[in-house]
Amino acid sequence: MTQEELFKVLVAHCKEYGFIFPSSEIYDGLAAVYDYGQLGVELKNNIKRYWWEAMTRLNENVVGIDSCVFMHPKVWVASGHVAAFNDPLIDNKDSKKRYRADVLIEDYLAKIEEKMNKEVAKGKKRFGEAFDEAQFRATNPNILREKAKYDEVHSRYVAAEESNDLKALKQIIEDCEIVCPISGTKNWTDVRQFNLMFSTAISNTGESDDKIYLRPETAQGIFVDYLNVQKTGRMKIPFGIAQIGKAFRNEIVARQFIFRMREFEQMEMEFFVRPGTEMEWFKKWKETRLKWHVNLGMGAENYRFHDHEKLAHYANAATDIEFNFPFGFKELEGIHSRTDFDLSNHAKLSGRKIQYFDSETGESYTPYCVETSIGLDRMFLAVLSHSYKVEELENGESRVVLSIPAPLAPIKVAVLPLLKKNGLPELAQEVVNELKYDFAYQYDEKDSIGRRYRRQDAIGTPFCVTVDMESLEDHCVTVRDRDTMEQVRVPIAELHAMIDKKVNMSNLLRNL
Repeated sequence: MTQEELFKVLVAHCKEYGFIFPSSEIYDGLAAVYDYGQLGVELKNNIKRYWWEAMTRLNENVVGIDSCVFMHPKVWVASGHVAAFNDPLIDNKDSKKRYRADVLIEDYLAKIEEKMNKEVAKGKKRFGEAFDEAQFRATNPNILREKAKYDEVHSRYVAAEESNDLKALKQIIEDCEIVCPISGTKNWTDVRQFNLMFSTAISNTGESDDKIYLRPETAQGIFVDYLNVQKTGRMKIPFGIAQIGKAFRNEIVARQFIFRMREFEQMEMEFFVRPGTEMEWFKKWKETRLKWHVNLGMGAENYRFHDHEKLAHYANAATDIEFNFPFGFKELEGIHSRTDFDLSNHAKLSGRKIQYFDSETGESYTPYCVETSIGLDRMFLAVLSHSYKVEELENGESRVVLSIPAPLAPIKVAVLPLLKKNGLPELAQEVVNELKYDFAYQYDEKDSIGRRYRRQDAIGTPFCVTVDMESLEDHCVTVRDRDTMEQVRVPIAELHAMIDKKVNMSNLLRNL
């Protein structure tokens, strides 16, 4: 199964088992908007909890808030979003489809990288253990030819991005003969800027002063509440403010399922520091955030840092933690050194003094800020795409299993009476009553035990507990492990402790 095929199967699996539904599906849906189903919301909440507790419980100098979606329109003037929150838009005249010009170029560069990687794969297969990848990349004529092409296009692309040269972006598209994926033609419009903020009105008068925006990021809510949090919490530099919330962007091309949506959720933390120390904290938070990801056990090789070549207007350093999604390495989390841009601009536009008095040095200053920002929906997709597996069994059958990290699993345990009679459902219900206060569970007595196991595998349930006739005599149950499929006999009195050891979020946090 190719990665593209895997992605299509994963999307279908999400709908079939109640993880994610197309929004407003009975009306044929709404592009790039999705609803989280009964299992999806549980997984999503568990990811939130892992992030929130890692931030606010494990760091005594980080606190949380929940700011509003609607904010004063001047907030977005001060942040630069009104003037600069744009993407380069280009249309194909034949298909009438709209694209981001930078994404078209990046996809073109990714295809060149893919060609080079295929050459490397051939070399590995040919030379085996004697294969020297660095030497192969430095000497293979096919790779050298593609590398030269990549470097030439990439350097032009970076220059065009840095100078915001829309004509240069179109020229690259034309020179590379990039075609529309739908029409297959190169009949492009000029590139133009497109502001990504959704706007609405705060009243019914229709006056221009009524215009407000749906927030395109949660960070500004933190910045405008900085003084309130710092004073009421008696916070001392360095300290952080964390937030989880919805954000909205009118994406030109929303694609790849929940990877890029128009309504999405962010988990952001702004860490305020003394000017001059920001790069030290930038490095620290890079390490801390990568450790948080790797701690889930999804393979350190599936993460990498990607430093920004073009910095945002507010940053003096920026990097992404990229994850190996089914469609390649893409941004999962951003770590940015935002300087004092946000607090200083809000101070200027509001006329308020937004500074910190440092009692140790006796000086007042505007703090610098290091930001960590992760897309909750992208994190959801990373967990689900890595967890999805089709395993061939010894008996010739196969099973679909979601090997979701146990503390994040939407359902922790399934209780399954072997029969729907002879007192087994009643004993199974007693087991449920012992577990339900601490673990999300499912009770299932329909179909054969094998089919019930497969259903639980497909939704990622770590443990299946089977109550059988022997249970009536020895007060033990059979516990099946999702990942190994091993079955052990466990006294009902010891069941809670056994499950808790594997699924307790605290155990995951202790490894950080």
